[in-house]
Amino acid sequence: MENSVFKPEKFSRRSEMIAWGSAILVNGAWILLIVLNQSMTFWLPVLGIPLLLVAIGMSLANWMDRKTIIRMDDEGIYFSNGLRHINLDWEQINEVRVLPAQWGEKVQVFGPGSYFGFYTLGEVKSNGKILGRTGFKEGDLILEHILERSGLIDGKQVDLGDQQQGYYYSRQ
Repeated sequence: MENSVFKPEKFSRRSEMIAWGSAILVNGAWILLIVLNQSMTFWLPVLGIPLLLVAIGMSLANWMDRKTIIRMDDEGIYFSNGLRHINLDWEQINEVRVLPAQWGEKVQVFGPGSYFGFYTLGEVKSNGKILGRTGFKEGDLILEHILERSGLIDGKQVDLGDQQQGYYYSRQ
Protein backbone atom coordinates (compact mmCIF):
# COMPACT_ATOMS: atom_id res chain seq x y z
CA MET A 1 0.00 0.00 0.00
CA GLU A 2 2.91 2.39 0.61
CA ASN A 3 3.85 4.69 -2.29
CA SER A 4 0.52 3.93 -3.93
CA VAL A 5 -1.35 6.15 -6.37
CA PHE A 6 -5.11 5.79 -6.85
CA LYS A 7 -7.38 7.27 -9.50
CA PRO A 8 -11.19 7.22 -9.61
CA GLU A 9 -13.18 5.22 -12.10
CA LYS A 10 -13.65 6.91 -15.44
CA PHE A 11 -17.14 7.15 -16.84
CA SER A 12 -18.70 7.97 -20.18
CA ARG A 13 -18.56 11.56 -21.35
CA ARG A 14 -21.63 11.09 -23.53
CA SER A 15 -23.82 13.34 -21.36
CA GLU A 16 -21.20 16.10 -21.58
CA MET A 17 -21.23 15.84 -25.38
CA ILE A 18 -25.04 15.95 -25.42
CA ALA A 19 -24.98 19.07 -23.20
CA TRP A 20 -22.46 20.77 -25.50
CA GLY A 21 -24.43 19.78 -28.60
CA SER A 22 -27.63 21.20 -27.14
CA ALA A 23 -25.91 24.40 -26.00
CA ILE A 24 -24.29 24.92 -29.40
CA LEU A 25 -27.55 24.22 -31.24
CA VAL A 26 -29.71 26.58 -29.17
CA ASN A 27 -27.09 29.34 -28.82
CA GLY A 28 -26.13 29.00 -32.49
CA ALA A 29 -29.77 29.52 -33.49
CA TRP A 30 -29.91 32.54 -31.18
CA ILE A 31 -26.75 34.07 -32.70
CA LEU A 32 -27.92 33.29 -36.24
CA LEU A 33 -31.22 35.09 -35.65
CA ILE A 34 -29.35 38.09 -34.24
CA VAL A 35 -26.95 38.19 -37.23
CA LEU A 36 -29.83 37.87 -39.71
CA ASN A 37 -31.71 40.60 -37.82
CA GLN A 38 -34.71 38.32 -37.39
CA SER A 39 -37.15 38.35 -34.53
CA MET A 40 -36.52 35.66 -32.00
CA THR A 41 -38.50 33.94 -29.35
CA PHE A 42 -38.04 34.75 -25.70
CA TRP A 43 -37.15 31.10 -25.06
CA LEU A 44 -33.85 31.01 -26.98
CA PRO A 45 -31.85 32.98 -24.37
CA VAL A 46 -33.83 31.40 -21.53
CA LEU A 47 -32.75 27.95 -22.76
CA GLY A 48 -29.40 28.89 -24.29
CA ILE A 49 -27.71 30.44 -21.28
CA PRO A 50 -28.55 27.64 -18.78
CA LEU A 51 -27.58 24.98 -21.36
CA LEU A 52 -24.21 26.68 -21.82
CA LEU A 53 -23.68 26.87 -18.05
CA VAL A 54 -24.58 23.19 -17.65
CA ALA A 55 -22.16 22.19 -20.42
CA ILE A 56 -19.36 24.25 -18.86
CA GLY A 57 -20.09 22.77 -15.41
CA MET A 58 -20.09 19.22 -16.74
CA SER A 59 -16.80 19.79 -18.56
CA LEU A 60 -15.21 21.22 -15.41
CA ALA A 61 -16.46 18.29 -13.30
CA ASN A 62 -15.20 15.74 -15.83
CA TRP A 63 -11.84 17.52 -16.07
CA MET A 64 -11.51 17.48 -12.27
CA ASP A 65 -12.38 13.76 -12.17
CA ARG A 66 -9.72 12.99 -14.77
CA LYS A 67 -7.14 14.98 -12.76
CA THR A 68 -8.06 13.48 -9.36
CA ILE A 69 -5.45 11.34 -7.62
CA ILE A 70 -4.78 10.10 -4.10
CA ARG A 71 -1.18 9.22 -3.32
CA MET A 72 -0.14 7.57 -0.04
CA ASP A 73 3.38 7.00 1.23
CA ASP A 74 5.21 6.59 4.55
CA GLU A 75 4.89 10.27 5.44
CA GLY A 76 1.23 10.88 4.61
CA ILE A 77 -1.41 11.36 1.97
CA TYR A 78 -1.66 13.68 -1.02
CA PHE A 79 -4.92 14.57 -2.77
CA SER A 80 -5.25 16.55 -5.98
CA ASN A 81 -8.17 17.18 -8.32
CA GLY A 82 -6.66 19.76 -10.63
CA LEU A 83 -7.95 22.69 -8.59
CA ARG A 84 -7.09 21.63 -5.03
CA HIS A 85 -3.86 20.13 -3.82
CA ILE A 86 -3.81 18.85 -0.23
CA ASN A 87 -0.81 17.23 1.42
CA LEU A 88 -1.29 15.89 4.97
CA ASP A 89 1.11 14.00 7.18
CA TRP A 90 -0.55 11.04 8.91
CA GLU A 91 -0.33 12.82 12.28
CA GLN A 92 -2.09 15.89 10.85
CA ILE A 93 -5.28 13.99 10.05
CA ASN A 94 -7.56 14.71 12.99
CA GLU A 95 -10.97 13.65 11.71
CA VAL A 96 -12.53 11.35 9.13
CA ARG A 97 -16.24 11.20 8.33
CA VAL A 98 -17.88 8.44 6.33
CA LEU A 99 -21.33 9.37 5.05
CA PRO A 100 -23.80 7.48 2.89
CA ALA A 101 -24.08 8.73 -0.70
CA GLN A 102 -26.24 7.89 -3.67
CA TRP A 103 -23.44 5.72 -5.07
CA GLY A 104 -20.84 4.40 -2.64
CA GLU A 105 -19.90 6.36 0.47
CA LYS A 106 -18.55 9.89 0.85
CA VAL A 107 -15.30 9.95 2.83
CA GLN A 108 -14.21 13.32 4.24
CA VAL A 109 -10.67 13.73 5.59
CA PHE A 110 -9.90 16.75 7.78
CA GLY A 111 -6.55 18.20 8.80
CA PRO A 112 -5.51 21.54 10.23
CA GLY A 113 -6.91 24.15 7.86
CA SER A 114 -7.51 21.70 5.03
CA TYR A 115 -10.02 19.11 3.91
CA PHE A 116 -10.58 16.75 1.02
CA GLY A 117 -13.19 14.19 0.16
CA PHE A 118 -13.60 11.21 -2.10
CA TYR A 119 -16.18 8.56 -2.89
CA THR A 120 -15.80 4.82 -2.49
CA LEU A 121 -16.85 2.68 -5.45
CA GLY A 122 -20.46 3.13 -6.46
CA GLU A 123 -22.33 1.46 -9.29
CA VAL A 124 -24.95 3.31 -11.31
CA LYS A 125 -27.70 0.80 -12.08
CA SER A 126 -30.93 0.82 -14.01
CA ASN A 127 -33.25 -2.18 -14.18
CA GLY A 128 -30.56 -4.31 -12.57
CA LYS A 129 -28.02 -3.44 -15.28
CA ILE A 130 -24.79 -1.63 -14.36
CA LEU A 131 -24.58 1.53 -16.45
CA GLY A 132 -21.37 2.86 -14.96
CA ARG A 133 -19.10 3.09 -11.96
CA THR A 134 -18.08 6.11 -9.98
CA GLY A 135 -15.64 6.83 -7.16
CA PHE A 136 -12.48 4.94 -6.25
CA LYS A 137 -12.49 1.20 -6.86
CA GLU A 138 -10.07 0.84 -3.93
CA GLY A 139 -12.04 3.36 -1.82
CA ASP A 140 -12.65 1.01 1.11
CA LEU A 141 -8.98 0.04 1.17
CA ILE A 142 -7.93 3.73 1.04
CA LEU A 143 -10.26 4.52 3.96
CA GLU A 144 -8.97 1.59 5.99
CA HIS A 145 -5.37 2.65 5.38
CA ILE A 146 -6.10 6.29 6.32
CA LEU A 147 -7.70 5.22 9.60
CA GLU A 148 -4.88 2.80 10.40
CA ARG A 149 -1.98 5.14 9.59
CA SER A 150 -3.51 8.26 11.16
CA GLY A 151 -4.36 6.47 14.41
CA LEU A 152 -8.03 7.46 14.35
CA ILE A 153 -9.72 4.75 16.35
CA ASP A 154 -12.79 6.24 17.95
CA GLY A 155 -15.46 5.35 15.37
CA LYS A 156 -18.80 6.81 16.44
CA GLN A 157 -21.98 6.05 14.61
CA VAL A 158 -23.99 9.16 13.70
CA ASP A 159 -27.70 9.13 12.89
CA LEU A 160 -28.33 11.24 9.79
CA GLY A 161 -32.09 10.81 9.64
CA ASP A 162 -34.13 8.88 7.07
CA GLN A 163 -32.69 5.67 8.57
CA GLN A 164 -29.21 6.60 7.32
CA GLN A 165 -26.13 6.34 9.45
CA GLY A 166 -22.65 7.68 9.03
CA TYR A 167 -19.42 7.21 10.95
CA TYR A 168 -17.14 9.73 12.57
CA TYR A 169 -13.53 8.92 13.44
CA SER A 170 -11.33 11.14 15.58
CA ARG A 171 -8.58 11.02 18.14
CA GLN A 172 -9.69 10.28 21.69
